[in-house]
Amino acid sequence: MLIFSGKRLLALLLTVLAGVYLTIIIANMGGQVDELRLVQIRGEISEAVRADPAFQDMSSAERNELIQRQVALEVERLNLDQPFILRSFDYLYRAMRLDLGRAEQMHSDAGSRQVFDIIVERLPATLLLFGTANLLIFLTSVWVALRLSRRYGSVLDRSVVGLAPSSAAPAWFYGMFLILVFAFLLPVLPSGGMVTAPPPEGRLDYLASVVRHMALPLVAMFLSQIFISIYSWRTFFLIHSSEDYVEMARAKGLPEYLIQRRYILRPTLSPIVTSFLLMLIGLWSGAIILEQVFNWPGLGTLVFQAIGHRDTPVIIGTVVIFAYLLAATVFLLDILYGILDPRVRIEGGR
Repeated sequence: MLIFSGKRLLALLLTVLAGVYLTIIIANMGGQVDELRLVQIRGEISEAVRADPAFQDMSSAERNELIQRQVALEVERLNLDQPFILRSFDYLYRAMRLDLGRAEQMHSDAGSRQVFDIIVERLPATLLLFGTANLLIFLTSVWVALRLSRRYGSVLDRSVVGLAPSSAAPAWFYGMFLILVFAFLLPVLPSGGMVTAPPPEGRLDYLASVVRHMALPLVAMFLSQIFISIYSWRTFFLIHSSEDYVEMARAKGLPEYLIQRRYILRPTLSPIVTSFLLMLIGLWSGAIILEQVFNWPGLGTLVFQAIGHRDTPVIIGTVVIFAYLLAATVFLLDILYGILDPRVRIEGGR
């Protein structure tokens, strides 16, 4: 087991390395972003020196020399005097150690310029919204699908099949209509944000405010995914309910609820757990647009702002965090497979 775990961890580490390095190359556009950064550094230092009254008595040549020295110091501090290929590996080394550096334009609400602090500040909001939505969708769809598999061809079953194509519309599409109806036509819920301003002082009042602000984006994601999810699981359970061992259990006269729990649900635990964990991996899927629509202060909004500011360290930092979460989830899946499914063996063992 230890050898298998070590091999899987090594393979996942190599995958994360490749993904992060490609992100570094793409985010820097092969080094062009660093060239733009050099121009920006020269412009900012030149403006600062010329606007400082302490340097007004200097001649033009002296000021230019001072500007060049300060530019050279800043370029050396950021390693911009090195070839991009060397800088890219330095970025990769620091990123894998979660030394994400300092943001160039952005900062956290607490005033920190450290990329790690900025991401950690925004991560709970995204986990709260998307984690709650995906958990609600998953539990509801599995529960409903399991019961629909017993009522194949019923009115409710045909209704779910007919509504399944509605999931083609993304969550932010439903979100705009929900905002129009429940925030403007019937102003019963806030149109955006995570909490009222100023935030309530009491814990219960603060929690109630967060729940009210979560309502619309939560419903938008639920409407976007629930019908196709129920349809998928219903088809999955229908296939397994036609297995020979299930028919044998019915022939023995076992209660239907016992058949579903022991002979349908239990053998399908592995794909069910896989589906749930993959839903957790996809927490950021659509987060940028949805969080912008609802002005939700999560990682999606952070990435959107970082792209607008061309803040490369923040963009790379979010990808690094996501890559680590992805690798940890895949590794956890490998372990759970061996626990849940006795047919899984390591290295072809019998």
